[in-house]
Amino acid sequence: MNITEQSYATLTFAVPEAGIGLVTLNRPERLNAINPAMVEDLEALFAALARDETVRVLILTGAGRGFCSGADLNEAMSHKNSGAFADPERYLHIAQERYGGLVLGLRALPQPVIAAVNGPCAGAGFCLTLASDVRFASPGAYFIASFINIGLSGGELGTTYLLPRLIGLARAAEILYTGRKVPAEEAERMGLVNRIVPPEALIETAMDCARQMTAKNPAGIRLTKQALDRNIDAPSLAAAVDFENKNQSLMIFSGAFFELIKAFAKGPEKR
Repeated sequence: MNITEQSYATLTFAVPEAGIGLVTLNRPERLNAINPAMVEDLEALFAALARDETVRVLILTGAGRGFCSGADLNEAMSHKNSGAFADPERYLHIAQERYGGLVLGLRALPQPVIAAVNGPCAGAGFCLTLASDVRFASPGAYFIASFINIGLSGGELGTTYLLPRLIGLARAAEILYTGRKVPAEEAERMGLVNRIVPPEALIETAMDCARQMTAKNPAGIRLTKQALDRNIDAPSLAAAVDFENKNQSLMIFSGAFFELIKAFAKGPEKR
């Protein structure tokens, strides 16, 4: 089945332009909180995207006035006496690991992911934005690592790995220890979001960024994402350069390189 033909209960997926996928979390009455049905939908979507070479960039946003308020705690309470909470090992297997798998699945996508954060972004929703490659936010957006506020560890769904790499250890520690709200303006200053844009321009800004990516060599974009993911934890500069050298050698023989450098060879005035 073509990825655009799949239907989802808790999200929508569209291809507004060739090469660009737009996924919208679609439980606006719950600020797009993630429930088990959304977990299943996102798992299915990520699996389809991993196999689909026609979608080259993914935009992630939320329906209504919010991006994602995190896990749906109302549903969690309603299942308090279910098998999921029978013992820690069972909960780890059928709940915690599946929610954590969403962050791993999003980060593993070959496509760059652009988060268009249109409002409150908390808990697991915050983690989805951290796992994205680029983040744009509307002025009314805010971010909360809310786990510490509900009696949990602040280390949830990759926050202690991803957040320090984006904004530094000291800032990350303060946000995770306090569980405080980080407004969009502060998030931009600290590098948590790339840019704040008016609400009416949010999706178009994400689309414009995606268009710039789809204009590039597809393999070049994929290998750039691989290099960023791998080299952030490279054991040495030499190891990082070695990985890049192999990628560049592949790309030089891909066929596009010599065509694209013709304009550069003619000098700046000819480009």
